This record gives sequence, C-alpha cells and structure tokens, in this order.
Amino acid sequence: MRLHSLPERMVFVHGAGLYGAAAWTNLHGMALEYDCLFLRRHGFDPQAEPLPTDFDADMRIVLENLGTGGHVVAHAEGAVAAMMAAVERPDLVRSLALFEPACLSLTADLPVTTTYRERRGPLFAARDRLDDEQYSREFSRVLFGLEAGPLQTGPDRVAARRLRLQAPPWEAPLHIVPGLPTLVVTGGWEPLYEEVAEYLASTGAVHRHAGGNHRPQDTTEGRALLTAFLRSVTGRVGRP
Repeated sequence: MRLHSLPERMVFVHGAGLYGAAAWTNLHGMALEYDCLFLRRHGFDPQAEPLPTDFDADMRIVLENLGTGGHVVAHAEGAVAAMMAAVERPDLVRSLALFEPACLSLTADLPVTTTYRERRGPLFAARDRLDDEQYSREFSRVLFGLEAGPLQTGPDRVAARRLRLQAPPWEAPLHIVPGLPTLVVTGGWEPLYEEVAEYLASTGAVHRHAGGNHRPQDTTEGRALLTAFLRSVTGRVGRP
C-alpha cells in the first residue's frame, strides 16, 4: 500500500483590516497543496468587542497554530507576529512570506519611517482623548488626506473602534532571524513599505514587487511569487 505524506502546515496572519480567511481570498487555493490555517489575531473575534493590540498574544496565536512546524505568510501588521514567532521558536517556523510588512521598529531610525512616525505619532498619542468616530476621521485625514464621513453601520463602528485600539507598529519588539528563508513582496506604491523591504533584503530576505498597492497578495503575480518561493524552500511540487 502506498503511503502519502501529510501536507505541510501554513498559517496566514492578517493585517489591520480584513481578518481570518476573508483577508486571503486569492490564496485559498493554497489549501490544495498545504494544510492552511487562516488565523485571527488578538482582538479580531467577530463575536466579541475589539481589544487593544497585544504583540505577545498575536505571537502565541501563530505558534499555537503551527503545530510541529510550518510556514508563515503575513500581511502588514501581521508580519510583526510572524517575525516574533520566528525569533521565539525558530525550530517551528520554516519560512516567512511577508506582504507589505509593517515592521517599522526595524526601520524606526530610517528616513521614511521617521517621517511617518512624526506624522502619525501625535494621532496615536491622542487616541485616548478621541472617540472612535473622531479617531477614524483623523486617521483618514492624516494618513490619506481624505475627509471621512460619519460611521453608518454597526460593522463600521466596530472597525473604527478596533482601529483606535491598534498600537503603533514601531513599538513592537522585533529582531532579525538570520538564515531563515524569507520572501518580502511589496506593491511598489508606498516608500514606507519599500524602506522596510529594502532593510529586510539587506539582512538576507528576497524582495520582489507584485503591484496591487497595499495588497500584493491579491494579484496573480503575488500568488505566483509565493508559490515559487514555497516550492524552493520545501522542494514540494504539489500535494501527494
């Protein structure tokens, strides 16, 4: 009787917007080759009130879902938890694939990140003095130069509350993991993420562009880059 090996575990860690499986619709097909788990970070339970960012809790969620080991794919702020997990348990994390990683504590003193912190820092400092709607409006104005309208629906109000509770990503305790196969994919639209990607490339990561602005994982090229990277580090050609 022929024995089939089990597919390797892969966990997906979302950013600050969409979460769970909804954050990775273009990559659901990866489940044909890998044992895919689409995680929800701390405070992103749809049945509970949003909670403040907890970097350590996010890291534990990643590690608890890796089982005996696997690959971690992360987007934006989710890359913080992915990198922390790799530092904490290098024996479990076999590779990292980071889409537009918001690992700003690594580049805190570099020019683009410094400017970003100067622009966004006062808004973080004021969040306890603002209600959810006020913070959401200021966030849109400061970050995107847009005037946001009033919150219309329950989900909009929950999303605004969650946004206000997010900690500055440059406060995360991050370190580089030497020798870990790492792919960084950016959309080529925002100097902030390019600065992070270039820094990670200087430490040994592979940096590629895929378009798609802040969500390169939603593009055909982004999926192709991830697929090729995973096969290069695992030697797999498909699910047995």
